[in-house]
Amino acid sequence: MNTHFAHAYIKGVDSQPRKASIVASLVRDRYVADAVVILEHTPRRAARAVLKAIESANANLLNSGVSIDPKTIRIARISVTAGTRIRRYVPASRGRALPFEKISSNIFVEVAGEEKEKKAAKAEEPKEAAKKENK
Repeated sequence: MNTHFAHAYIKGVDSQPRKASIVASLVRDRYVADAVVILEHTPRRAARAVLKAIESANANLLNSGVSIDPKTIRIARISVTAGTRIRRYVPASRGRALPFEKISSNIFVEVAGEEKEKKAAKAEEPKEAAKKENK
C-alpha cells in the first residue's frame, strides 16, 4: 500500500499564532475523524479555523484521483505561523493616538492516507471454479 499526501494552507486567520497553535497541538498526529470530534467540542475561537484547514486538506486528499481509505487518513503535519500584521491606532486622551497591531495567523495542514487495496482477479477464479464443480 502506498501512502499519499495532501495539504491545505489557510492564510490571514484572525487569531494570534500563539492561541491558534495551542488548538493545533490538540490534534497533532491524530486521525482526521478523531481531530474533527475534538475540535467541534473545543471552546476556542481558533478551533473553527483549524477545523476548516483539516477538512480542506482531507477533501484535497480524497479528491486527488487516487482511491484512499478514509479510515487511514491522519494528520501528518500541522503548523501555525505568524501572518501579516496590520497597524492601527486607537484614540487616547489629550488628542493622542496609540498604535497597536492586528495580528493574523497562517495555518498549514498536511494529511496522509493509505491507498485502498485492489481486489485481485486471481482470488475470484478459485471461487468460481468451486461453484462450477458443486453444480
